[in-house]
Amino acid sequence: MSRKEVFQTTLTLLIGEVICCLVMIAVFALSGYLDGTVWLGTLAGLILAVGNFFFMAVNLDMAADRAVQQDVTGGKKLMTGSYFIRLVLIFGILFLLVKSGRCHPIASIVPLAMVRWILTVSEFFTKKGGA
Repeated sequence: MSRKEVFQTTLTLLIGEVICCLVMIAVFALSGYLDGTVWLGTLAGLILAVGNFFFMAVNLDMAADRAVQQDVTGGKKLMTGSYFIRLVLIFGILFLLVKSGRCHPIASIVPLAMVRWILTVSEFFTKKGGA
């Protein structure tokens, strides 16, 4: 994945996340549970989901560069360390925000769960050359 592809895919993910988050907020509003914790939780989840994907993609690009330079072990260590750090940061931030009562737990987690679906759906709409 080139740097240009990383930015394009991250932008696609951001647009998909915003759409899904607006739908989720509408569901909260229609059910009568919309309050400040939902807004903040949605914003935190959206930022964490897009940020996690972006840093994962950048680290994947760096690991691929190491593999091209015949440093496969270094690339694996980079990805493993990156995964652990991102996971701990996401869990820690969400734990603190939800435990403090500032964020709605469901509104915080749903954006993180939507990443795979958004990327899968976006693949149907991207043009592939040669077919």
